Amino acid sequence: MGFERPASGGIVPYTSSTLAPLRHGTYRRIWFASLASNLGGLIQAVGAAWMMTTITASQNMVALVQTSTALPIMLFSLVSGALADSFDRRRVMLTAQYFMLAVSALLSISAYFGWLSPWLLLFFTFLIGCGTALNNPSWQASVGDMVPRADLPGAVTLNSVGFNITRSVGPAIGGVIVAAAGAAAAFAVNTLSYFALIYALMRWKPSLPTSNLPRETLGSAVFAGLRYVSMSPNLQKVLLRGLIFGVTASSILALLPIVAINLVVGGPLTYGLMLGSFGIGAIGGAMLNDRLRERFSSETIVRISFAGFALSAAIAAFSPIGALTCTGLVISGACWVLALSLFNTIVQLSTPRWVVGRALSLYQTVTFGGIAGGSWLWGIAADRYGISNALMISAVVMLFGIVIGLRFAMPAFASLNLDPLNRFTEPALGLDITPRSGPIVVQIDYEIADADVREFLALMGERRRIRIRDGARNWALMRDLEKPGRWTETYHTPTWVEYIRHNQRRTQADAENIERLRDLHRGVDLPQVHRLIERQAIPPNDDVFYKAPIDLHH
Repeated sequence: MGFERPASGGIVPYTSSTLAPLRHGTYRRIWFASLASNLGGLIQAVGAAWMMTTITASQNMVALVQTSTALPIMLFSLVSGALADSFDRRRVMLTAQYFMLAVSALLSISAYFGWLSPWLLLFFTFLIGCGTALNNPSWQASVGDMVPRADLPGAVTLNSVGFNITRSVGPAIGGVIVAAAGAAAAFAVNTLSYFALIYALMRWKPSLPTSNLPRETLGSAVFAGLRYVSMSPNLQKVLLRGLIFGVTASSILALLPIVAINLVVGGPLTYGLMLGSFGIGAIGGAMLNDRLRERFSSETIVRISFAGFALSAAIAAFSPIGALTCTGLVISGACWVLALSLFNTIVQLSTPRWVVGRALSLYQTVTFGGIAGGSWLWGIAADRYGISNALMISAVVMLFGIVIGLRFAMPAFASLNLDPLNRFTEPALGLDITPRSGPIVVQIDYEIADADVREFLALMGERRRIRIRDGARNWALMRDLEKPGRWTETYHTPTWVEYIRHNQRRTQADAENIERLRDLHRGVDLPQVHRLIERQAIPPNDDVFYKAPIDLHH
C-alpha cells in the first residue's frame, strides 16, 4: 500500500500492484484489445519510416515521419480533451478508431499501387496522428472510469507495459513484414488491427454521470481546462518537465532509422530490432516502476530518466556495433516509460474527473509538441552537422533536464482526494432569472480577530487559487474601514449556471481550506453569503419580483 493520510481533503491510499487493474473486466478487455491496436500501429510506423528512406534521400524528411504523427497531438489534443470531458468518452474513442481505420485503409491502397510521394506519406501519417489526438485524451481519462482510484497508478503503468510489450516485438515484426512483403503489407496489418479495439469498445457500457447543467460550449470547456492548469502548480511542473523531456528524448527515436542505415549499416530488420530493444527496456522499466517509486522520490526518478537517455544517445552516436546500440536503447526504453508514466500518473492524481481529459490533453500537447519540435530540430541538426554530432548535442541538452529540477522539482507521488465535495445546495431565489442571467456577484462576509489575520490572509491566498481554478473571475478580498474585523471576499461568474458549475467543482481536498476559514470566523452564524446580479441599466420586464423554478437547460 502506498502513502496515505485519512482526512476529508487528505491523501487517499493507492495500491502498488501493477497487475491489480486487470481484475476489472472492462479494463482487461480493452487493455488486451489495445495490445493488438498498438502492435498494428508500430508495424505501420516501421513501414512509414522505412518507406520514406526509399523514396527520399533527405534525413530531415525521415525525421519528419515522427513529427507528422506527433504534431496533431500537439495541435488538437486540447480540443480533444474538452470533448472527452463533455461527451461520452466511449463514443469519442469509437469515432477516432473508425477514422484511423479508414485512413489506414487508404494508406495501404496508395502504397500498394505506388502512389505515395514523401509529402503524401506525411499527409497520411498526419491524419493517423489526428485520430490518435482525438482518441488519447478519452482513453487516458477513461481509465479512471474503468478502475477505482486506488488502482489508477497501476493502470497507468500497465498501459505503458502493454504499449511496450508491443514495442518490443512490433518493430521487429514490422521489419520482417517490410523486408518480406513491403511497406504496403505493414500498412494493411495496421488496418486490420483496429477491429479488436472497436469490438471491445462496443461491448463497454459505461455508467455515465448525470448532471442537471447544460453542456459547456467547446470554447468555454477549453478555456476552463487552461484556467485549471494555470492555477495548479503541480500540473505546471509536470508540463514543463514533460516538454523538456519530449524535446530532448525525441532525438533517439527520430534519428534511429538513420542510425540503423549509416552508423550500424543495417536494413529494415536491424531497425526493427533496435526498436524492439527500446521496447524491451520499456517493459523492464515498467516492471521496476513500483519498486523505484517506493524507494526514490519522483524528482530522482525523472533525473535518472534524463541521465539514462543522455547515455543512450551517446552510445548511439559512436557505436558501429548493433548489439551495443541495442543495449543503449534498452536503457533509454526503461527511462522513457519511467518518466512518461510518472508524468501521466501525477496529472491524473492531481486532477478531478470533471477536467481530467483536458489536463491530460494539455500534458500530451506539450510533451508531444516537444517530441514533434525536437524531431524536426534533430533532423535539421543531423543534416547540418552529421548524425553523430546531432545525437551528442541532444545528450548534452538532456542534462539540462536534470539541472532544471533544482528549481522545478517534481511533486511527490501521492493522490489527493479529488472526489466531489457535494456540499453545495442551490439557494432559493427571490428573482425569476434564467441560467444565462448574469453577471453574478458573490460576496462572503467574515468576522476575523486581529490575532488571526495573518493565518486568514494565507488561507485566502489559497482560496483565491481555488476560486479562479474552478471558474471564478475578478476575485478580491476587502476589509471594512469602519469595522476592521469584517472582511469580504468577492468574485464574479458570467452567468447563474456558471455559478452553480463553479460550486459543484469543489473537491474533498478543498474541504480543509473551507473548514479552517470557518474556524477563524468569529461571527455567531456561518459566514454570510450574498448573491447579487449585476445591473448597470435594467431593461423593462427583465427582472420580475417573484419566485419561479429555473430550467437550467434553457
